[in-house]
Amino acid sequence: MKRVVLVTGGSSGIGKAIALFLQDKNYTVYGTSRNPDRYPDSPIELLALDVQDQNSINKAVDILIEKEGQLDVLINNAGVGITGPMEETPIDEVKNAMDTNFYGPLRVLQAVLPVMRKQKSGRVINITSIAGYMGLPYRGIYSASKGALEIATEAYRMECAHLNIHFSNVAPGDFATNIAAGRFHAPVITGSDYESGYAHTLKLIDEHVDDGQDPKEVASKIYEILQNPNPGIHYKVGSFLQKFSIVLKKILPEKTYENMLKKHYGL
Repeated sequence: MKRVVLVTGGSSGIGKAIALFLQDKNYTVYGTSRNPDRYPDSPIELLALDVQDQNSINKAVDILIEKEGQLDVLINNAGVGITGPMEETPIDEVKNAMDTNFYGPLRVLQAVLPVMRKQKSGRVINITSIAGYMGLPYRGIYSASKGALEIATEAYRMECAHLNIHFSNVAPGDFATNIAAGRFHAPVITGSDYESGYAHTLKLIDEHVDDGQDPKEVASKIYEILQNPNPGIHYKVGSFLQKFSIVLKKILPEKTYENMLKKHYGL
């Protein structure tokens, strides 16, 4: 039976890994990019889609439905990284991150849910982040944007259950992708009260990504979820320590956990 999948941000990184993995499992997969022409050799068919532009999203979904007649799975993966001290990060960059990482998936759902309602079935997997479970120093905006999507998914899941549309979150840890190259970095300001801590943390963040695991692990988890007729709500994919950090936040006193994070980041 044909199953059609749309993966936003499917031209590189985790999105591309997901798209390729599912295509190998005989799903009909479409990825998206703001500029598909930049990827003429993409093994995945890419649709032009900008998650900050509702018209662009509607057009891409219309094209997909015209070609395939159905849309069974949406994987909201498109996102942007951002680092910086909370005080010194430009508000325009904060808005851009929230517009991409939180409002973007909601816009895509505005276009996709009517299709799934009409079909009386659908699966939605929102790609969040382990960072969304805690306010990480110098990654606070990123944490907030992904945490917001985690919570919104819980609401969507309850509201759409009677429509036979199932929602889940997948929260990756650090994986070896190009996200660090495309991330917005607020500048390290000489003489700032945050200079030393931010510079050290920025180096640590990039090392974690460079040493990250294979994004195929995320793709494999998503395939596993899609095989489950009654999927769960929250899934985490990453190193043992990254996943265990969420457990520790639940069981440790707040200040103890905060001090543990500060020590980890050398603050």
